[in-house]
Amino acid sequence: MSYLFTSESVSEGHPDKVADQISDAVIDAFLTYDSNAKVACETFVTTGLVVIGGEIKCNNQAKAHVDLQHIARKVINQIGYNKSEYQFDSVSCGILNALHEQSSDINQGVERANEEDQGAGDQGMMFGYACRETDNYMPLPLELSHLLLKELSAIRKENKKMKYLRPDAKSQVTIQYSDKGKPEKIETIVISTQHDDFDTDEKMLRKIKDDILNILIPRVKKLLPARVKKLFGNDIKYHINPTGKFVIGGPHGDTGLTGRKIIVDTYGGRGAHGGGAFSGKDSSKVDRSAAYATRHIAKNLVAAGVCDEALVQVAYAIGVAQPVGLYINTYNTAKARNSENKKLSDGEIAERVSKIFDMRPSAIVKRFGLKNPIYSETAAYGHMGRTPGKVSVNGKEYDTFSWEKLDYVDKLKNEFKLEEQKAVTA
Repeated sequence: MSYLFTSESVSEGHPDKVADQISDAVIDAFLTYDSNAKVACETFVTTGLVVIGGEIKCNNQAKAHVDLQHIARKVINQIGYNKSEYQFDSVSCGILNALHEQSSDINQGVERANEEDQGAGDQGMMFGYACRETDNYMPLPLELSHLLLKELSAIRKENKKMKYLRPDAKSQVTIQYSDKGKPEKIETIVISTQHDDFDTDEKMLRKIKDDILNILIPRVKKLLPARVKKLFGNDIKYHINPTGKFVIGGPHGDTGLTGRKIIVDTYGGRGAHGGGAFSGKDSSKVDRSAAYATRHIAKNLVAAGVCDEALVQVAYAIGVAQPVGLYINTYNTAKARNSENKKLSDGEIAERVSKIFDMRPSAIVKRFGLKNPIYSETAAYGHMGRTPGKVSVNGKEYDTFSWEKLDYVDKLKNEFKLEEQKAVTA
């Protein structure tokens, strides 16, 4: 029997995402001048106010160059909060700095004389997930939710159509799946977007719905492969601004806080989540770095053909370099076999994977270049499923989303002898 699954996303103008983007911009600023900086930065935003708090450990050059006022105002302006009528804008909002030195008790458990012995910045478990529903190995409901809002943001910034749009928005997509877990159709799309007060409530809502259906949806469909376009049937239930008027939004309409959109940041409710947020944390915090590493493992496992779906968990003790455990769940989709042509168990797959991927914090940081100022790119529209690229900071280029690279596929195929098994089967 078919079933329904739903995921949501929020725009860069959502109050929690405003906070995430400021926190990650602060990390990038410190890492630009001190690649070994330790930063745990939380941001709170509300009507006319930004509060930046947390702990830092960095050299004097970073302290001298990092201007928190400038950083926060630049982020807010780039998002689009640049009008006083929003009751939260980059020019007039107050900004309070409550950053202080990192605890020496925490630092002694993280830093070591030998960098390879660097301990985990905290205890906990982290998860990575991948599946074959999309070309980037992400769950389809989340991928569509992100894409709807990215295009809505692009329309707003182009300022040619839908000129009434404001920065705050949310989306939600429900997919109907077959009993074999294959997407059959899009059941429901929900979009709530902040807007100017430009007419009567009834006319505003009608205009917004018409524009979503006739401008946004066609733009999104053009970006999708044919197999996904087919899921857009004529019977989709659309709920556009279902609560009605949405003029008051952003930090004026609701307070925002770093780390409150962890499911949006990861897999939209698929797989699992260890509970730790990403934004505002440097790479010594395994909440972030190990979550990237497990996504990298899961994606490469699926891409290599070891399985069609993978959930990878790693867990740490604070101050200890080696993880306390590595767990893999292939949801009974494993294809790898042993020398006796018997399907490998998930435990056997995990044992082999642990020999290929070094999961010590220092190794993860080196593998993905996580001491570089690359985090602002991650703070909206998901940390996973993004396209690896480059970012230029102070004249230097750094790799972004390196945990999304399929650079271990050949190693995994070789370890699990997938090419040989394929040849035997053929």
